[in-house]
Amino acid sequence: MITSPAFSGKRYAILGLARSGMAAAEALLASGAHVTAWDRQEEPREALAGRAEIADPLTIDLTGYDGIVVSPGVPLNTHPIADRAAEFGVPVIGDIELFAQARADLPPHRVIGITGTNGKSTTTALTAHILEQAGLPCRMGGNIGLPVLGEDPLEPNAKGTGVYVLELSSYQLDLTRSLACEAAVLLNVTPDHLDRYNGFEGYALSKGRLMAMQGSGQFAAYGCQDDTTRTMREAEAARRPRGLAVCLEPHQLADLQADWPALQGPHNLQNAAAAITLAEVMGVTRAQWEPAMKSFTGLPHRMEVVCTHDDVLFINDSKATNTASAAPALAAWPAGDGPRIHWIVGGLAKEDGLGECEAQLGNVARAYTIGEAGPRFAELLEGRVPVERSELICEAVKQAVEAAKPGDVVLLSPACASFDQFRDFEKRGEHFRQIVGAITGCELPAGNEPSLSSASLSSASLSSGGGNK
Repeated sequence: MITSPAFSGKRYAILGLARSGMAAAEALLASGAHVTAWDRQEEPREALAGRAEIADPLTIDLTGYDGIVVSPGVPLNTHPIADRAAEFGVPVIGDIELFAQARADLPPHRVIGITGTNGKSTTTALTAHILEQAGLPCRMGGNIGLPVLGEDPLEPNAKGTGVYVLELSSYQLDLTRSLACEAAVLLNVTPDHLDRYNGFEGYALSKGRLMAMQGSGQFAAYGCQDDTTRTMREAEAARRPRGLAVCLEPHQLADLQADWPALQGPHNLQNAAAAITLAEVMGVTRAQWEPAMKSFTGLPHRMEVVCTHDDVLFINDSKATNTASAAPALAAWPAGDGPRIHWIVGGLAKEDGLGECEAQLGNVARAYTIGEAGPRFAELLEGRVPVERSELICEAVKQAVEAAKPGDVVLLSPACASFDQFRDFEKRGEHFRQIVGAITGCELPAGNEPSLSSASLSSASLSSGGGNK
């Protein structure tokens, strides 16, 4: 695990003992800190009994504490821990901030930070894949993979110093104060999680914290395909030397995309541009990244190819929990001689309307509405595309299999959160895969679920309004 003498003798309270919270507790204890820990579940409390003080930070005297470490799922705008911490003048932080504070005591290394409303996970996994294929020591963490504090520190090798590649949600950035990444990217900013922020501007400012924490001599890249990231890039370019705050240029890679089977669609072209740009900043050459792009297999539930049956392609894009993330999937299979996509849409809506999906309806052969938001999507779509009010994924897949013609695509890209019918988007996507296998008889590849440490809500945050990232 990652430890640091900087924590020795200090006092920390930890609220939420899921994977990232437990990793923080273990790292602080191993560093010689005094830890007070709490979770509403008894089992994680018992795991620390005798080594940490077990008490709820909402009920104890916090005088003299150096920080309260909370799960990213805890909504700071409504949870009482924020006011409690302010009362005692104690900073509210997360495990990423602890990592930032420990960096001075780690072997020589570099950090890449990746954020944005959509595309973070794919870009993070792809960046790590490129670096690993180039032979650089690499760890992937943050909002994906194992908790970064639970990982062993990277050691340099003959290829260069190690690189920590961190996917960072807005919730994690809200809890981070001093992470100065050697390279960072902000892919896009579209309305999301507005229940946690004072409007869209507050959400955008949260995303922009990743670059605000950097020094003027560090590298930043922006998607620049939306007004917000373009404006942010212009502001950062004014305070950095030329070439250190740039717009991504995915069009320069368009001729290569056909060779990347797991990276189809315009959104994945931007993800690829981001990963390649970040890797090149770390010293990776085209001769190294080009074969890595071809061998990347993608992530589950993110434009995941489930199977092909009777020349119909089945795609699991359950991670698309808002309209902005579903729209690129609809754009990945243009209509050509006619619309090809059988779109399974619905769940627990985060917004009203079709958003960016509206511009892609010409690619939709038929829509199959599901979940709590199903009736609303049916109202919005009827008269524009054929609609089946399916209600359940199993019925939607059955109807889509019956209607699809060779060359068509059956696409689960719900544009909604999953909590009306499923625990999370992973469970929803796995259910879709199983239904496809049962109905078509396809032999499915084994599931490859990544461990989403900080994205997984702790038992404390589940009672505090956490949501799909």
